[in-house]
Amino acid sequence: DRLTYQKLTHGDTVGVFQMEGSGIRKLITQLKPNCFEDIVAVIALFRPGPLDSGAAEQFIRRKNGKDQISYPHPSLEPVLRETYGVTIYQEQVMQIAQVLAGYSLEDADNLRRAMGKKKKEVMQEERVRFMTGAAKQKIADKLAGEIFDAMETFAAYGFNKSHAAAYALISYQTAYLKAHYPQEFMAALMSIEMGDPNKAYKNIAECRLQNIEVLPPDVNESEEDFTVSGDHIRFGLGAVKGVGSKAIEVIQVARNDGPFPTLHDFCTRVHGSQVNKRVMESLVKCGALDSFNAPRARLFAGLEEAMKWAEQKAKGDHNAAQLGLFASPSNKNSDGHPELPNLEEWPDTDKLRNERETLGFFITGHPLDKYVGRLHGVVSLS
Repeated sequence: DRLTYQKLTHGDTVGVFQMEGSGIRKLITQLKPNCFEDIVAVIALFRPGPLDSGAAEQFIRRKNGKDQISYPHPSLEPVLRETYGVTIYQEQVMQIAQVLAGYSLEDADNLRRAMGKKKKEVMQEERVRFMTGAAKQKIADKLAGEIFDAMETFAAYGFNKSHAAAYALISYQTAYLKAHYPQEFMAALMSIEMGDPNKAYKNIAECRLQNIEVLPPDVNESEEDFTVSGDHIRFGLGAVKGVGSKAIEVIQVARNDGPFPTLHDFCTRVHGSQVNKRVMESLVKCGALDSFNAPRARLFAGLEEAMKWAEQKAKGDHNAAQLGLFASPSNKNSDGHPELPNLEEWPDTDKLRNERETLGFFITGHPLDKYVGRLHGVVSLS
């Protein structure tokens, strides 16, 4: 099962462990884990078999002292003590066969495998063997039969403790990082999953739930991956559609000489085949050039002229500062580069549509934001 996390505080330790769905939330809340073994148990218990059979509920009630702890046989206390007398691991099935019926470790593993595969002929033979071995331990046939039946039922859905422990360790480690370093954790997760729009959207939503603002991409600050910026997360340029690693590398190298103050400075310093018009258009649409303090509509409309000017300047053309055929001197900046077209900014709907096109989702707002007040009113009335 895919894991998400929620803070659970006990003592000075902050543990975080929560699988998706209301069922596991309820299980965690009732279980109140306070040690690593409890997390291992949750991994094994949150499965259809233990939930349907009542093993999960029985484990929780016994752990919290609501039900008395008992064992099928006194000799099984060492085997079942850590799980309050409830069998939840396949390894326990093997140990029960060893303790009660004298199975070797290899034979006990074969028994576990046969139970899991529900081989009737093999199980009939194993039942006879188990009963015989239990009789040698002076265990009543009725009790031995009940224990074997319970083992057989459990083995059909039981989980390996070895696997559960490995999953629990990874879960606790990542949960600890998310609890104590939420920005770093989410930035790393978003970088890993940036190629999947659905996961990226889920991660953005998770950041909002944690009140972690995800800042738009910015050519003056963004790296290829998502990075931490104070208490925020800065969007990675690698997640912008149409912007490849080579283009990002060119931008980063040029940025070493200082930030880019304007579109024309940017075009001059990152010109070349890697940062072509398509890349530039994507950067404008996603908001990565907003730090130039010019409306996106003007930046977008002035791209081609700015790139041509930068190309001429790079070639050492003395006419680089000249404008196009139909331009006038009044459109020339004091530094010699052409002024951006005087246009109104794109409507919010167009800005958001372009963000969705280049990022896969909205970053600076949402088309329904203007209806939030009305929606809250409807919810409050209901």
